[in-house]
Amino acid sequence: MSQPAERIVPADQPRAIGHFIAGQPRPGQSGRASDVFNPATGAITSKVALASAAEVDAAVAAAQKAFRPWAETSPLKRARVMFRFKELIERDLDKLAAIITSEHGKVLSDAKGEVQRGLEVVEFATGIPQLLKGEYTEQVATGIDAWSVRQPLGVCAGITPFNFPVMVPMWMFPMAIACGNSFVLKPSERDPSASLRLAELFKEAGLPDGVFNVVHGDKVAVDALLTHPNVAALSFVGSTPIARYIYATGTAHGKRVQALGGAKNHAVVMPDADIDNAADALMGAAYGSAGERCMAISAVVAVGEAGDKLVERLIPKVKAIKVRDGCDPAAEMGPVVTGQHREKILGYIEDGVKSGAKLVVDGRGLTVPGREKGFFLGGSLFDKVTPEMRIYKEEIFGPVLVVLRAPDLATALDLVNKHEYGNGTAIFTRDGATAREFAHRVQVGMVGVNVPIPVPMAFHSFGGWKQSLFGDHHAHGPEAVRFYTRGKAITQRWPTTPIGPAFSMPTLS
Repeated sequence: MSQPAERIVPADQPRAIGHFIAGQPRPGQSGRASDVFNPATGAITSKVALASAAEVDAAVAAAQKAFRPWAETSPLKRARVMFRFKELIERDLDKLAAIITSEHGKVLSDAKGEVQRGLEVVEFATGIPQLLKGEYTEQVATGIDAWSVRQPLGVCAGITPFNFPVMVPMWMFPMAIACGNSFVLKPSERDPSASLRLAELFKEAGLPDGVFNVVHGDKVAVDALLTHPNVAALSFVGSTPIARYIYATGTAHGKRVQALGGAKNHAVVMPDADIDNAADALMGAAYGSAGERCMAISAVVAVGEAGDKLVERLIPKVKAIKVRDGCDPAAEMGPVVTGQHREKILGYIEDGVKSGAKLVVDGRGLTVPGREKGFFLGGSLFDKVTPEMRIYKEEIFGPVLVVLRAPDLATALDLVNKHEYGNGTAIFTRDGATAREFAHRVQVGMVGVNVPIPVPMAFHSFGGWKQSLFGDHHAHGPEAVRFYTRGKAITQRWPTTPIGPAFSMPTLS
């Protein structure tokens, strides 16, 4: 049984968190550091080093050195390392979850679920020998054979957000490394410890030094990765303004980039839906992890008579959310990640009130006994929200759910399709024709039918549309293999008699 998360990092003695380069922990050398908090207590638990450009260069150099030997390692041997890595994550799942809770604040059960969803990508990556198989055509022309292969790119990098310090990095590096690349991870400086533990486990699994590196940092480190001549590809998850910057800067420097941005995920609730089931589903989708999920449902479009019934069901459920320290087994929702983020969410709630939305449940002012300095908020619920309101247009990334009303499915679809974000959406209905029309017409990358958070399994790919994704490839699944490799077509013959010069375009006949 794992120990309480607050014991992992003593509040009275902040520890120094460095980097992991070439298979070894490295203390920070830049002289700059950022505070890491226990969100439940508000205490500073660690100081994480912020890398200089020189430290990023050292990580890339280690990855560059390790790349060629690893790329020449057979896919079967790479898969065997992945199998061992999978076993070690399963062994330490509770410990990883406790680390997440100690720095992010989400409840332990949610943290365990995060690790499990990341682990599923490792499981998918163990099949890399099959996934990398090319195509072969014998006798494509007289005496000529042709085939295609996929080969690794080189040094790949990942820049990941605070809300999933294990899952999102594991949507990137297992597939990149299984494909034969080396990797440099720049995780969020708000909850950096889990990434270091993953690096240690990968080394224990037998991964050669330098294939996986971790550097912590801020914009200095990000820009160093974006402009580094030896970084071939870069994956990012975060806000849309930063995703746009990452994509523009990385591609301008000749890199392959996938940059996943923000979201305002809608759930459409039809009059024929099972309202009780829809309300239960929305509770977890909106308030799980304090709403700090890129796939959280943060806007509900209630169609026709569903509106009053749904809000009536939601109000007592939102008021009853058990907000506690994430280590408390009874907790349903923990704190938000930092005091600064808490103030930002409070600003959105105040703006919603001023704009005329009806705040039917007010989560402000909540305190947790014994954790009065923690970054807690209760769940908030707005009704009668309209499309021009800021609380609808922007991503709040907190425990705030807004309800809009629509007279029919066409109006609801129009609302969803006109929003700048297109990450995930869901519809609640008992009618198959309605569900099919919605899934067909909605301009969103991931769609759930009576499923509130339609995150694909690891053997499918994850990605949004519109301002939620910059780049041509979605994350994990089959598209990850295409993103982290490039194709090569080979045409071959072994002539046994002289052919003579040919000046016309060869037709391989």
